[in-house]
Amino acid sequence: MRDIQRIIQESVPGKQITLAHIIANPDGALCRSLGIDAAKPTRSAIGVMTITPAETAIIIADIAIKTSGADIVSIDRVNGSLIIAGTVSEVEAAVCAIIAYVGEKLGFSVCDITRT
Repeated sequence: MRDIQRIIQESVPGKQITLAHIIANPDGALCRSLGIDAAKPTRSAIGVMTITPAETAIIIADIAIKTSGADIVSIDRVNGSLIIAGTVSEVEAAVCAIIAYVGEKLGFSVCDITRT
């Protein structure tokens, strides 16, 4: 009789934001690859965030919309990522509001906001 090895994989994510990055004045090629109209002067920044648990991406997208004029470019509730676009001040306001909310209200570990 042949030995069969059985592997059980389980994911137990923490409550954390692992990436909060703001890209000011992104290159047109980057914007095009993300489906952002770079010709609009109101799209001068991109915000990229990752969060676990992944479903929380829905909550942070809601916060981004309600706290600034930024637009949602992409939300991935399976892998926990959010990409937003807007002016630098809109994107910064959204990212700061998200970090504050999940850190203070939800008790998440949060990372520093990085910028390029």
